[in-house]
Amino acid sequence: MRDVKELFENWKNKVTEDELASELRAIESDDNKISDAFYRDLEFGTGGLRGVLGAGTNRMNVYTVGKATQGLADYVIKHYAEGERSVAISCDSRINSRLFAERAAAIFAANGIKVYLYKTLMPTPCLSYAVRRLGTSAGVMVTASHNPAKYNGYKVYGADGCQITEDAANEILSLIEATDIFKDVKLMDFNKALEAGKVEYIKDEVLTEFIERVKKESVLGDAPADRTASIIYSPLNGTGLVPVTRILKEAGFENVTIVKEQELPDGNFPTCPYPNPEIKEALALGLEYAKRNNADILIATDPDCDRVGIAVRNKQGDFSLLTGNEVGFLLLDFIASMRIKNGTMPKQPVFVKTIVTSDLAEKIADSYGIKTVNVLTGFKYIGEQIGLLEKKGAESSYILGFEESYGYLTGSYVRDKDAVDGVFMIAEMFAYYRAKGVSLLDKLAEIYAKFGHYVSTLESFQFEGAEGFDKMQRIMNDYRVAKDVDGKAILSKKDYSLGIDGLPKSNVLKFFFEDGSTMVVRPSGTEPKLKIYRCRLAD
Repeated sequence: MRDVKELFENWKNKVTEDELASELRAIESDDNKISDAFYRDLEFGTGGLRGVLGAGTNRMNVYTVGKATQGLADYVIKHYAEGERSVAISCDSRINSRLFAERAAAIFAANGIKVYLYKTLMPTPCLSYAVRRLGTSAGVMVTASHNPAKYNGYKVYGADGCQITEDAANEILSLIEATDIFKDVKLMDFNKALEAGKVEYIKDEVLTEFIERVKKESVLGDAPADRTASIIYSPLNGTGLVPVTRILKEAGFENVTIVKEQELPDGNFPTCPYPNPEIKEALALGLEYAKRNNADILIATDPDCDRVGIAVRNKQGDFSLLTGNEVGFLLLDFIASMRIKNGTMPKQPVFVKTIVTSDLAEKIADSYGIKTVNVLTGFKYIGEQIGLLEKKGAESSYILGFEESYGYLTGSYVRDKDAVDGVFMIAEMFAYYRAKGVSLLDKLAEIYAKFGHYVSTLESFQFEGAEGFDKMQRIMNDYRVAKDVDGKAILSKKDYSLGIDGLPKSNVLKFFFEDGSTMVVRPSGTEPKLKIYRCRLAD
């Protein structure tokens, strides 16, 4: 049984950082707050770490980041020869992101591991690209992606530029668990490590190469495209400003207006408390700009620029937000049709989606003779499929991967979702149809008329702390034995915790009902939430 009081006292006696020490003193007489901060170690898995900022073992702070970094350093030392050990690091605009990135760099340097660090904040896909481009042993991205401001996180990447596999995560976790958070973490001064060449800033040319590689994903060829559209863009106070505006400009999109209040990095996200392009509220200010400027399309990327959301002007003169599924349908249909026109469709094309992404995407793929591969939730599994194709010498067969949570990737140059690529492909698709006098809403209606209009919804339920975690587990167990859901009889179900369909075991349930609708239930891997995905044919 974990003794949270003993852990608290240990931290109170050994923490030296003023802010954390002050927080510990502030909760000293509050057993509930002590329990929440210490009832477990912040969970480490294939997504690395993610949690609320603050003091405690269940919080993101320099000590939990340090312990995870030492475990990863031990893993690199175990698997790579001396002189061949290196790590690439990037961070986003979140509170303490730079602090955590430099702390990780200083720990790797103290362990004799060469560090390549982006000098300024840079998107997650740029970290994945740097790992592959520089040939590092691993990568670290300090970000909590689209979570609220109180969160931060620590994503770990393998040498292939993909988030680590289950096996690697388990091995790293065992090394982390063997590390004493106060005694075993090696550390040197960051500035001294920089002066000694143990830490090196990543050159600007790496970003340029990344941008050029994304531009190669264009499928337009010689097709006409109207790039005069008025675009409103918001980086949501994150990392997208430089790479997204740069690629739009270099691709010929000059009529771009930035949402001023959300232009510069700010981890407090003052005008969008939930900086997630999936949420309408996050786009509220951008929509005001779009209406005021009589724009054609609004584009927003999340803080680490790996997700992209859009809204387009409709026939009523207002703006319609498109879901992640809908943008994925449009991109899949656009890329497939253009590749056929251009003669660039591979002989055995492959499309990859997650099991919670709408099955309509598979129908679109089938119509073009494209093989669909379904994977577990998380873009790392899509990246893993690209890696498997690469090992077979069939990397070029991959044409698109997407997940309903607004993540897209059209090429194999990185192994994670890429909103820079997403923005670029969406802009070119928009320009192509605009030249033909067709809106994205018109095209979407055409897809629905052909394949059926599927409506997908996502419900998220928050469960904070130890009690919330236990409640989520009970709910999942109740669903496992349920005979019906919301009064509807279950026709069949898939329990992915059993390791079915050739996929790793995962705490996910999918239900099939007689009316053709489906429902997927799973605990989030990055937040204290239970997520329910519903899909049905429109009335």
